[in-house]
Amino acid sequence: MKRTKKIFLLGLLFLLPSCVSWLYEKPTFTLKEVVVKRISFGEINFLFGIEVQNPNRSDLKLRELEYRVYIEDQEVGNGRLEKEVLIAQSSSTLVQVPLRSDLRRMGNSLGLVLAGKDLRYKIEGAAVIKTRLGTSTIPFSKTGEIKLKN
Repeated sequence: MKRTKKIFLLGLLFLLPSCVSWLYEKPTFTLKEVVVKRISFGEINFLFGIEVQNPNRSDLKLRELEYRVYIEDQEVGNGRLEKEVLIAQSSSTLVQVPLRSDLRRMGNSLGLVLAGKDLRYKIEGAAVIKTRLGTSTIPFSKTGEIKLKN
């Protein structure tokens, strides 16, 4: 009987982290701002403000964020944020993520960026979220239109 309990508890211990997404609502990710930080010969540096909304009644920790960005349907770059950010319960937090892009990758959208025009964007990736019950990887994808901030 004791052995059966141990096996059951051990199995539960391994299964619990995979059940995190069943017990918690997934956070949402929305691109709120895009700032051109620097333009140099051959490269442009952006800072993206991604709002992470936590609909749960307990805090979440954003442990890692991988992202790929498209502007006007053209991939302009990708990045990774490996900084733990606390997302308080039932609230949202603006997470600043950098993106460096080669000017050649910008293509036709470079003119729109330089003119400060509204841009069609798509940002997709995966977030590693830690809860009290374990860690879960949550894919996300968001499209929309945004105006650059100076």
